[in-house]
Amino acid sequence: MSIAHLLKGHEKDLGGGFIVRRYLPAAVKQAVGPFIFFDHFGPVDVPAGADHDVRPHPHIGLSTVTYLFEGAMEHRDSLGTFQRIEPGAINLMTAGRGIVHSERTPQDLAGVQHRTHGLQLWCALPKAHEEDEPSFSHTPAEAIPALEVDGALVRVLIGTAFGQQSPVRTFGHTLYLDVSLKAGQQLGLTGLPPEAALYPVSGAVDVDGAAIPQGSMALLDTSVSQRVTAQTDAQFVIIGGEPLDGHRYLFWNFVSSSKERLLQAADDWEAQRFAKVPGETEFIPLPRKPSA
Repeated sequence: MSIAHLLKGHEKDLGGGFIVRRYLPAAVKQAVGPFIFFDHFGPVDVPAGADHDVRPHPHIGLSTVTYLFEGAMEHRDSLGTFQRIEPGAINLMTAGRGIVHSERTPQDLAGVQHRTHGLQLWCALPKAHEEDEPSFSHTPAEAIPALEVDGALVRVLIGTAFGQQSPVRTFGHTLYLDVSLKAGQQLGLTGLPPEAALYPVSGAVDVDGAAIPQGSMALLDTSVSQRVTAQTDAQFVIIGGEPLDGHRYLFWNFVSSSKERLLQAADDWEAQRFAKVPGETEFIPLPRKPSA
């Protein structure tokens, strides 16, 4: 079987009616390679004046990977970074020992109806880098390698595939592809990393004849090659990499190989010991005290 398992997503309201569909972590699989968190939001028409802003909140032990298909958002963080995020770009924020950021609707879109659609993923950091200094990197859309493979349009967002290498730097073998196929087209997948998954963003696809239902993520058997066929015009992403170097604990926006480190991060946020985001006065309170 080319598909090892199908993961079903569940909806979560991040506030203000901003609904995401979450696929990782899952009961049967905590992470796919380093990817420990996978949210798909939109496509949705956002009414004028809707409050989809995400106020300042903290992270430790992970990198956030933001990728838009439609719309725009403004990223601000406690390093002083200000970056407008637009479709096609990769924005990688490495929390390390701790960072705070906000994600807000740009002023030019706040007062008008607009579309938003994208993915936000988290990569758990290797144990040796969990307490690294925080950082942020922006790779514009035009710097992302794009190529045609047997008629398929492939963007190599992170990692190496089909002879192309993304300029986005990560801590280990990581793969993130954005693929578009016309109805009836096929794409062969070989040489995938040890763990990999395929997620249909839109349209209908199958892997070696096995359909992937909408709202599902397919964990792939990477010991064999796969052939993806589009039954309709379709877009999908492939994620993967080397397995994590051990189990990770998650609480709220924190990821760590240590339960005690999560408790410390929660205490630090409640006591407002994290660095502040310049120009921001709001913040998201700790939802509850984690259990020891």
